[in-house]
Amino acid sequence: MEQVTGFFKKVISIIAKPEMRVLPGQLAFFLVLSIIPLIALIGAIASRFSIPLEALNDVLLSTLPGTIAELLLTTVTRDTLNFNIFVFFLSAFLLASNGTHSMIITSNEIYKIKSDNVLKRRMKAIGMTFILVWIFLFLILVPVYGDTIFEIIKETAKNQTLVDIIYRIYQIIKYPISIVVVYLNIKLLYVVAPDKKIRSKTTTKGALFTTISWILATEIYTFYIGRFSKYDIFYGSISNIVILLLWIYILSYIFVLGMAINAGNTKEEDIERTGMLLTNNKNKK
Repeated sequence: MEQVTGFFKKVISIIAKPEMRVLPGQLAFFLVLSIIPLIALIGAIASRFSIPLEALNDVLLSTLPGTIAELLLTTVTRDTLNFNIFVFFLSAFLLASNGTHSMIITSNEIYKIKSDNVLKRRMKAIGMTFILVWIFLFLILVPVYGDTIFEIIKETAKNQTLVDIIYRIYQIIKYPISIVVVYLNIKLLYVVAPDKKIRSKTTTKGALFTTISWILATEIYTFYIGRFSKYDIFYGSISNIVILLLWIYILSYIFVLGMAINAGNTKEEDIERTGMLLTNNKNKK
């Protein structure tokens, strides 16, 4: 109980920091610029590998507030990958990397470290964008489209009993596995984002906090905009865009807060290690 109370006190102290007033907004801005080309890119990849776009639609509708999902679905293309589409989506991918590039800048600010040169940051941002694409594709193939894949396997498999057993196991573990995969990828983003070596174990609390908070925040926000919010009264036809902006800001705030928790853990661990070294040196003397 004391650990839980201490954790929430730490969160409250982090929220009061000046950077929490600025960094989430900066991150949200670049994520908004990158999310539409990112979704469009995933749609093109799905078409290339004959994955029905309905699967992508189901992922968006099941994980995002309805009005946000409907807005993003308009960006999904059914064009297959040819040279012109490849060039277009290469440009879109570079644009999408602005979101992860902003994650790098934000993490450097929080950890109080000097940024690497622009080229290194851009290369790392592109790699981090691959991680985001992988998360979306995993969600399409496993929790959403997994049942259909098993139906295809059943039609061609000789050992139907074994397939049925594996399918029952899949039904039980698909959502826990999906949560674990999202958690591990968020943790990976936390580890690689700063321009210095970060110990993986110092990002565990922040990654777990972000994963759970993203799920809860999305569910609460979905309930709110479905039952209480009246954005269309004030914003008319652009109300969906306002909802998208606010939702991205909430997720960005949680992401930065989780990163700040990790930075605090790293600082505490460094202090403990320094204290242990000083103690050991005194004992040797």
